[in-house]
Amino acid sequence: MIRIMGRPRVFVAVLLGCLFLAGCASGPSQVRAAVLIADREFTVDQVQQLIDRAVQREPAARQLAQQHKLDLLGRAIVGQFVLHEMITRAARREGLWADPAQVAQAVSSLAQPLPTSGVDPAELPGDIALRARDHTEAATDYVLERALGEKYFDKMSVDFDYTTVTTDDKGPRRDQAQARAEQFAAAPNAATPLVRADASAGEDAELGTSLPAPRSPTFAGSVLFGVPAGTVVGFEADPSRSTWLVAVIRKRDLNSPVSIDQTQPPTGAQLVSVGIRLLQQDVASAGAKINPRYGVWDPVAMDVAPSAAELSGFVLPVKGYVQP
Repeated sequence: MIRIMGRPRVFVAVLLGCLFLAGCASGPSQVRAAVLIADREFTVDQVQQLIDRAVQREPAARQLAQQHKLDLLGRAIVGQFVLHEMITRAARREGLWADPAQVAQAVSSLAQPLPTSGVDPAELPGDIALRARDHTEAATDYVLERALGEKYFDKMSVDFDYTTVTTDDKGPRRDQAQARAEQFAAAPNAATPLVRADASAGEDAELGTSLPAPRSPTFAGSVLFGVPAGTVVGFEADPSRSTWLVAVIRKRDLNSPVSIDQTQPPTGAQLVSVGIRLLQQDVASAGAKINPRYGVWDPVAMDVAPSAAELSGFVLPVKGYVQP
């Protein structure tokens, strides 16, 4: 059994982290709630219990405590609470069933220790949170998310107009992408002349793009597939090149089987990402209210961001758009 009481520096770091996470909340009905979603409440105490458990069990969590980064773990836990509630409800609606053998296999994976060397623990808060939770519950969420992705993957497609932001000579790319997204969202057809102009200028931009999920399993888990028609999205589509994609969704179809040649089937992780993405509208409908001490809901990342200024992208309704 690993003893942490004999490590005063770690203990003090953990104590400071706990005091930080137990700070005053703002907003009615959220003094004790970490997140309110639909008619379900997950409390600050529940989050703190999992943080304490992680610090006791996981060396990587103790490293986060030493680095004064337990806030990363708190956000990861709150994000997983939101997804747990949504996949539980979606499974009932969709008639999904978690195969016990797959759950057992996922539980076995959660029992494997996380690396403690050569990896920055700040990159592992989601994995730490999963291991702090009840393993059967966390594994069941994983299996159900994958089952939801499998159910719809070969029937998903989106039609959209898009442009890209790849240069920073007019300011930071994120700021340019946000400005373009706001222009796209100004009116139902505002994007059309802008995309044409960008394409004429040699930018990667196109009107009328149609993308079936099987053609791009990676993009199938992105925000492109998570919003209804009449929505503008902006996100970093290629982090290696800092390329942002700004698109207006013209059509989203989840019920038309697509027949294309696939070089490789989607991986299990990609199907889980698709399943999580399919929960995006459920979260929007339920109205997840995150306690400000943890941050805000990020619909692009399907997770909790530290603040509205640190969201990983943009989701904007098109003004004046009427659903057909």
